[in-house]
Amino acid sequence: MVTGFDLPPHFQLSPEVARAREFGAPLVALESAVITHGLPYPENVHTAQDMEAEVRKLGITPATVAVLDGVVRIGVGQGELERLATERGLRKVSPRDLPRMILGKESGGTTVAGTLFAAHAAGIKVFATGGIGGVHRDPRWDVSADLPQLAKTPLVVVCSGAKAILDVPGTLEYLETLGVPVLGYQTDTFPLFYTRTSRLPVPVRVETPAEVIGYAQAHWALGLESAVLVAVPPPFEVALPEEQLAEAIRQALDEARQERLRGQQVTPFLLGRVSELTGRASLRANLGLLRNNARVAAEIARAMPLASKFKQI
Repeated sequence: MVTGFDLPPHFQLSPEVARAREFGAPLVALESAVITHGLPYPENVHTAQDMEAEVRKLGITPATVAVLDGVVRIGVGQGELERLATERGLRKVSPRDLPRMILGKESGGTTVAGTLFAAHAAGIKVFATGGIGGVHRDPRWDVSADLPQLAKTPLVVVCSGAKAILDVPGTLEYLETLGVPVLGYQTDTFPLFYTRTSRLPVPVRVETPAEVIGYAQAHWALGLESAVLVAVPPPFEVALPEEQLAEAIRQALDEARQERLRGQQVTPFLLGRVSELTGRASLRANLGLLRNNARVAAEIARAMPLASKFKQI
């Protein structure tokens, strides 16, 4: 049994997550910005439910992270997932936003960075998402808070690369600068979110959950404190051809420039427009890769030593 565990103020575990945490059972963290800002209704709530179901199939406890009425929730119920999927005015929550959210008793969906921060505070070691944020194509100085948070948060993060609307080569260079290892899961190239392959090689290829865990343990045992990024290609049946995606992104970026969009407006606009331009094929790819990443994360969590025996940082 895990003892001596204290949550920060204004953090709350769901009963299911609390039971798993108490006995050192594995958990998988899931973000909620994909529910509040990343997907349309009703796909957002259905996908959130499906990701939790994929994790539970392997006997692992899912922990969807969100901020509700000023409380950082590690694990939410079905009614709360519906609220996140439908309520207007919810915010995207990164770590810098947490004091404001708490003081104002506001609600919102946690980004990759926000979920990393909260999951680490709750002692969770594995996190599944769709695509991480990164370096934007225009302007290039617009860099997601996900990257520096990955550099200082020791979790295994399962994703399908960076969002393809970004400057992906620049994002990989930034990750290298920050010392964040990138593992290709059963792939030699970095997936481009909606597409399985790219011209960007991964530094390390791994084949199994055990290899991921071995790498993470070696990384953290050396005193390195970054996340270990596990890049998983989207399933064959939903992946898009690279040429089709590139043309849709080019047009969406042109339209975003014409609209003079900046900051947190850009990513939701581009993802929505790419979905329209591909006849919703990119949306199907997004839904498929999210479910697949949840499954892979659960496999990694199931193979990981119990929290009471695993090196804590």
